Amino acid sequence: MECKQLINKKDCPCTYDCEIKGRCCECIKSHLKDKELPACCFNQETEKTYDRSFKKFIEENSK
Repeated sequence: MECKQLINKKDCPCTYDCEIKGRCCECIKSHLKDKELPACCFNQETEKTYDRSFKKFIEENSK
């Protein structure tokens, strides 16, 4: 499967510009390793807090 990094990068809601931005499979793997989720799992306000925890994800999606 071809990585569509340029398209992914353009659409990525993450405000942090890292070296794996746009390579979604690597991003998810990296965040899961740290027991967190990537920015695309959160709304814009929450993403700005950099709280990518599972707890925050549940709080945000239990409303």
